[in-house]
Amino acid sequence: MSDLRDLYQEVILDHNRHPRNFGALDDANRQADGFNPLCGDKIRVRLIVEDERIVDIRFEGAGCAISTSSASLMTEILKGKTVDEAKAVFQTFHDLVTGKTEGDLATLGKLAVFAGVSEFPARVKCATLCWHTTQAALDVNSKSEQTPVSTE
Repeated sequence: MSDLRDLYQEVILDHNRHPRNFGALDDANRQADGFNPLCGDKIRVRLIVEDERIVDIRFEGAGCAISTSSASLMTEILKGKTVDEAKAVFQTFHDLVTGKTEGDLATLGKLAVFAGVSEFPARVKCATLCWHTTQAALDVNSKSEQTPVSTE
């Protein structure tokens, strides 16, 4: 179990130090801003959605290691998924980090590294900020509509 925990920690630290899909996405047609007032994490998620499929997704902002690595891993798994598939992954992830499921962690891929977050309720908001922000962006119909999200 210790080796597994070490691996999980390594994945989180790697995605925090070298976040994937970090930076602007100028031709995005969906976006939303998220903020966690408890710790100060801020994120902007931008997506290109065509025919109800996430063609591209990127994020910008500043946050703790949990927040940044969650956003990095999220962008990797959501790219290419339909909007409905993305929402289903979010629900499974949310259940995982809130301790509501003991389901097959393999279905989440590397996102399973966040299983231990359920032991630290204050960190759940850090892990899910990017997900709530992405869900808000997916619910927005045009680039001109920005949806602020708060995890209070």
